[in-house]
Formats: sequence, structure tokens, C-alpha cells
Amino acid sequence: MTAANSARYLFLLEVCYKEAMLLEGTVKRLFIAPINNEWVEALDNTPELAERVDAFVARFGRLQDTIGDKLIPELRRQMLEVPMAALDNLNRMEKLGLLSSVINWVEARNLRNRLVHEYMNNSEEFASALNRAHQLVALLVETYNQINRYAKSHFEGEVVNWPGTIEQ
Repeated sequence: MTAANSARYLFLLEVCYKEAMLLEGTVKRLFIAPINNEWVEALDNTPELAERVDAFVARFGRLQDTIGDKLIPELRRQMLEVPMAALDNLNRMEKLGLLSSVINWVEARNLRNRLVHEYMNNSEEFASALNRAHQLVALLVETYNQINRYAKSHFEGEVVNWPGTIEQ
């Protein structure tokens, strides 16, 4: 990694770090009680809780987008590889041990659409999607951490202020 091309990569790592920290904070405030059909139906009467749900959905999607659509392709460039289609990039990360499961990543990607569209239509499906997304937050954070550690071990000598990892 040279100074000229490391700025964007480090910027993306920093963005992912901040997004992951915000997502973790939202998780701690949102998932304090079991989420079920009744809980979701009560959102109409609890605007503060509904705003937390919106924040969770937005932050979950944003972190996944930033990692999958920006950070991973940039890492491949730093490795002097050509970024490919998203699924190919994910398979490469899995092969390197930086992503634990492409299947789970794709599931998380599809969950975002369910979270946006099921909210107004089906409270049971929405509760299920929220709970599964909650479980998959660990996948997003661990993928960020793995990519960060990998890059740090390969490029650290050239960077002064390396972004941190997220404790889980």
C-alpha cells in the first residue's frame, strides 16, 4: 500500500469502524427485550422505539453496503487484484478467511429488503427479520475486524494511525 492509494482504504476502514460502533450502540438500546409480533405491533404507539428500529435497519444496511460495496473492492485493489462482481469478491474474502460465510452475507443482504418492506405489512415476519438481523450483526462486525487485521498485518508499516477493531 502506498500513501497515494492508502488514503481511500484507510478512510473506508475508519468509516466502517464508526458505522460498526454506531450499530453496536443501537443494538444495545434496541434489543433489551424479546422482539416478537406483539412488540412490533406496539411500535405504532412508541415512536422512540420505532426510531431505534429505523436506526438499526439503516445502520445494518449501511455497514453491509460499505464493507461489501466499497471496502472489499478497495482491499482487492490494495492486494493488486481486480475487483469483480460482488459475489466473486465475497468468495475471495471467504477463501482468505476474512468472511466466515458468503451464504450468511447474502442472507444479511436480503434481510435488509425484508426489513424495509415487511415493516408495514407483516409484524410476525418483521419480528423474525429483526431477530435474524440482530444475529447477523456479529458477521458484519467480525468481517470488518478480519479485514482490518489482515490489512494491518500486510500494510501497517506504511500507516501511522491504523483504525481500531470492534470488541464483541
